[in-house]
Amino acid sequence: MSVLTINELERYTENVLVFPAFHIEIACHEVVALYSSMNVRNALLAMLTGKLPISSGEIKVNELSFANNRKGFLSKIGLLLLQDGSYERLTVKENFSFFKQLYDSSLSIDEAVRIVKLDLKANKRLTKLSLSEKRRVQFARLLFQDPALYIFEEPDQNVDLETKLVFHKMVHTLGESGKAILVLTGNMETALSVTSRVYRLDEKGLKAFDVQDTEEEPKLVSPEDADKKEEPVLSNTDSVEELENDEPIVQHVRFEKIPTRMNDKIILFNPPEIDYIESSEGQTNLYIKGEMYPTSFKINELEERLQTYGFFRCHRSYIVNLQKVREVITFTRNSYSLVLDDHLKTNVPLSKTKMAELKEMIGLK
Repeated sequence: MSVLTINELERYTENVLVFPAFHIEIACHEVVALYSSMNVRNALLAMLTGKLPISSGEIKVNELSFANNRKGFLSKIGLLLLQDGSYERLTVKENFSFFKQLYDSSLSIDEAVRIVKLDLKANKRLTKLSLSEKRRVQFARLLFQDPALYIFEEPDQNVDLETKLVFHKMVHTLGESGKAILVLTGNMETALSVTSRVYRLDEKGLKAFDVQDTEEEPKLVSPEDADKKEEPVLSNTDSVEELENDEPIVQHVRFEKIPTRMNDKIILFNPPEIDYIESSEGQTNLYIKGEMYPTSFKINELEERLQTYGFFRCHRSYIVNLQKVREVITFTRNSYSLVLDDHLKTNVPLSKTKMAELKEMIGLK
């Protein structure tokens, strides 16, 4: 059964679309990351907590909606906001004692201290703690609450490595215990570090990222296993076609995704998603909605792979998606730039020799 169900939810602000109607479900044991801008995240959080009315669609937690059962709905959600406050004058243990009584929790204070690794700071006031340590106190608050659905907004932003490790271990433990977890973030590294189920939500809607764990090695099914009704896992460039004598013939097919690596995951992008590509000091990076993703391909290899998708080598160090170009700017007689159609109005350099080629491509004289 789904713990969180968001069905056909959409949001407009002053006649501007924040996000169109979308559907998502999170069940027990599932960890989902939603990658989005701050505006999208704020709107979604406000609708989840009842601060913004829902004019279209619905949100349910354990089949309860805010409109029909406000108290029951909110009691099922454990929410950690980026700007959550703390009881600064109380010690760590005093905070935990308050949380334990507030939520009538069976979790012991000593166990909570151990989980968030504040053993040496247990008797110190929060005013004496670092920002990272205060964040761990906030993690513990949700452990005492023990809701069905945990929602974390930018949980590891500006925190130290120990706090990140505490968070990752806590999410893993909560997922194993049957909790549903939603991580809201504008940082792809955060999203990929906690789960392989990552979605992007923006004005174009909800889209799942194609993520693979690099720890899993691809396997080829032998001809002897062909009768087991399992499809063989193939390389990116091969497909198998069975003949009457059961001997496979390998045929080359076109692979239409560009892989990038982040942490221990591989994320695959469709070419139209890419805004531009930059090569610097031997490293090639993809840029997508302001985020940078390293790739193992050389820029010459990407130029060849992406040419048929409308990409243009505008500079020796840059390839641009021409569908994303809004303006061509001439700074001087020999200096040009391409302005992309994104919220940053990104400038990509255009060399003099490539300017003539571009003019010919788009039919200008």
